Amino acid sequence: MTTKTLIAAGAAALALLAGPALGQSTTRTPEGAVMDLDHGLAYPVGALSEAQLHGTAHHLFRQTSANVFRRFPRGMTEQMVNFYVNALALRSLNPIQLTSTQQMILTGVGSGQIKLSAGQEGERLYNLSGGVTGGTGIRYLRLTYPDAAAVSGRFTAAGLAAPEFRTTPQGQQALVNDPAGLPILLVIDPDAQDHSDDGVGIGIGVADLARSQEFYRGFVGLEELAPMRNEALGVMVHPFRHQQTTIYLHQVAAGLPADTGSSGIQYVVSDAPYVAAMAAHRSVAVETPLNRLRGFDLTTIWLNDPDGVTNYFAQVGPTSRTARGAN
Repeated sequence: MTTKTLIAAGAAALALLAGPALGQSTTRTPEGAVMDLDHGLAYPVGALSEAQLHGTAHHLFRQTSANVFRRFPRGMTEQMVNFYVNALALRSLNPIQLTSTQQMILTGVGSGQIKLSAGQEGERLYNLSGGVTGGTGIRYLRLTYPDAAAVSGRFTAAGLAAPEFRTTPQGQQALVNDPAGLPILLVIDPDAQDHSDDGVGIGIGVADLARSQEFYRGFVGLEELAPMRNEALGVMVHPFRHQQTTIYLHQVAAGLPADTGSSGIQYVVSDAPYVAAMAAHRSVAVETPLNRLRGFDLTTIWLNDPDGVTNYFAQVGPTSRTARGAN
């Protein structure tokens, strides 16, 4: 690589960390929503201490769970809704109309949501081939139910094959794929609430376990739990929990393809500019710079974890739909 090329690459990296150009007024999220950039949102240099900038985002959380974005080809909307609402029996919530052509279909899992987003925007990578161990990125979701027969009945009523449950050291489990190819781990727990209202698990394949552990522990601030082997998946998982949501990291082989677009994670926080300042100080990759969503009373920063999984921090204002508790 020439000296000129190295200088250009370094300048590009600095521009990424610094945020949008001063003349840029809007940006676009992986869901296709157009967001208004506002350079006045950011904390001034020196406003936060070194201790604050090296802390975690945990104290900013304002929801007892995280949300999941599930992105898929636009032509599969009907199949995806049938799967998540009818077969999985997740609570159907009122959708959000992001743009004239982009609607977010919401399903409830406890205090959190799985957000179905038709259309695969931007330069993200979409590669779910190979299943749970086939690459990096979000490789499966984990949902819990009290009764296997009830789950099977819902699948057949929705016109789908019943899941094949098998007994593992963690109880009855079945692995199915949603219509767009994301594996869903169905776990039977007699003490669980139906409709997976105890929350959701998010399984992420990682290229460098130590780096990903540091991101979710040291930056996001999730509670690290003891590792365990999941026999249904055939992998050792490393759990990180935020109340109703647990992120399960598992190491994958070197050189496998990445999926950075099919799914992402959202945290509701009290101060998105604080998260943006922490990220800039620690060189966390920015996907969508600090911004406001017009008409939604929403301030957000979209970051990428070490494998390119979107970690989206959303600050909701008093007039936002989330703050009003609308379903």
